[in-house]
Amino acid sequence: MTATTLRGRSLKTSAIALGLALALSAPAAAADLVISNWDGYMAPDAMAAFKAATGVSGEVVVHATNEEIMGKLVASGGKGYDVVFVSSPFAEVLNNLGLIETIDHAKVPNLANLYPEAAKLPHDVGNNFSVPYTWGTTGLCYRSDLVKTEPASWNDLLAPSDALKGKTTMLATDRWLLAAGQLAKGYSVNETDPAKLAEVKDLLISAKKTLLAYDDTTFYSKLVSGEALMVQAWDGWCNYGIAENPEIKYVIPKEGSDLWVDTMVVMKASANKDAAFQFINFMLDAKNHAWAAQNIDYKVPNKPAMESLPADFLAKFPNMSMPVAELVKFEQLRDVGDAQRDYSKIVSEIKAAQ
Repeated sequence: MTATTLRGRSLKTSAIALGLALALSAPAAAADLVISNWDGYMAPDAMAAFKAATGVSGEVVVHATNEEIMGKLVASGGKGYDVVFVSSPFAEVLNNLGLIETIDHAKVPNLANLYPEAAKLPHDVGNNFSVPYTWGTTGLCYRSDLVKTEPASWNDLLAPSDALKGKTTMLATDRWLLAAGQLAKGYSVNETDPAKLAEVKDLLISAKKTLLAYDDTTFYSKLVSGEALMVQAWDGWCNYGIAENPEIKYVIPKEGSDLWVDTMVVMKASANKDAAFQFINFMLDAKNHAWAAQNIDYKVPNKPAMESLPADFLAKFPNMSMPVAELVKFEQLRDVGDAQRDYSKIVSEIKAAQ
């Protein structure tokens, strides 16, 4: 397992696997179920194993980003898809639009494998319309052999020392780019107050002058090569760097992190809802969910799956052992409604600033 083979698996990337996603984006009519997921986000033989276990055939189509699949779902009213993997703010939007089905808990008994905290996530308390698949944090990933002092604050990235200027990267995706500034200012990662957002914009424009790049997809490779020394990173993607160089470390700044959650949802337009629930139940099997943890290098909200992970794997990637009680203290990214337009405008202004 190498980081290179894993790089197409993230919910947040804005470009990875795009060609494959476009080539496979049309649902296949022959399958009983059509599953839309990020590339590599479940075992390659998952659908064959699911058919062997249930007799239900499934076709996996790939989406590269949340935004890509949301466009298709909204345009089609969800028709042509049965189960879709989306990040929690997007699940929240789909629910508000009336496009996803209520989860029938009686048909998903493996929900019992989830940590109790996974049923109390603010975006969907009780797992009424979404089922958590992976979760984690966003922090600082850095070369401990080349950075003199361990970073402790988001300001170590946003106002770096002279030695780090030109050797840092930030995430390009709107919500996570803004979150770094929001957290540094002590604000909510869902902040909508215009005055506070203006402060965040000014801070991030200042930070831009010190950056090597905005980078959602190759930042861990830049750390491995030494081109970058410190980057804003999702915990699992930092693990890809750690897999290649153990001198790479991950830390959550003192101001905190967001809690990101990837979920599975069932489309209301699905003609195969019972089979869709069977599929979600299959993915929540402890063995199947443990595959995700070991091969995506993301924490999963499945207690027996996490408890089955080998000790040497956990030792190699320390952030995988973060206690659930600590993880869920962080604020989830939420649907900010009309304020999303403000977020997008601010990010455009930041990136256009000289």
